[in-house]
Amino acid sequence: MPIGDICVRDVVIAAKDMTVREAAKLMRQNHVGDLVVTEENTGGRHIPLGIVTDRDLVLSVIATTLDPSVFTVGDLLIRDVVTVSEDQGIFESIQHMRKNGVRRMPVVDRHGGLVGIISIDDLIQLLGEEMGLLAKLLSQEQLREAQTKV
Repeated sequence: MPIGDICVRDVVIAAKDMTVREAAKLMRQNHVGDLVVTEENTGGRHIPLGIVTDRDLVLSVIATTLDPSVFTVGDLLIRDVVTVSEDQGIFESIQHMRKNGVRRMPVVDRHGGLVGIISIDDLIQLLGEEMGLLAKLLSQEQLREAQTKV
C-alpha cells in the first residue's frame, strides 16, 4: 500500500517568514502540534522546506526568552527536510523515517509538491488496527476448525 493512501492530506502550512507568535496561533487554531514550512514554486505547488513543532517553539524561542514576534519559523529550520514520495510503500517509508531519525515526514508528489504528512502516530495506529484484524482472523480460524471437527 502506498504511503499516499494513508497520509493525512489536511496539512497546516506556514511560510518561512511567519513569526513564531503567528505560528503558535496557527497551531492553536488548527489544533495541531506541527506546521510544514513551505514555499510556493512557479507551478503553484507548495514545496516543503521543513517542519516546525510546538516543541521547537518552546525549546528554541520561549525557553530561551527570545521574542516570538521577531523570530520566524524559517529561523528555526536547522536541517534539510526529509520527505517521502506518495507512491512509496509503508514499510519503505518506515525504514526511511528510522534511517533519518524523524517522527514525521511530508509526503510529496513526483514534482516535490506537498500532498500530505505521515507521522509515527499514524503508522502505529494503522499497524495496531491491522494487528487487531489478524488476531480476529486467528480466533475465527480456531472457531471454524472446532466446528468442522465435531
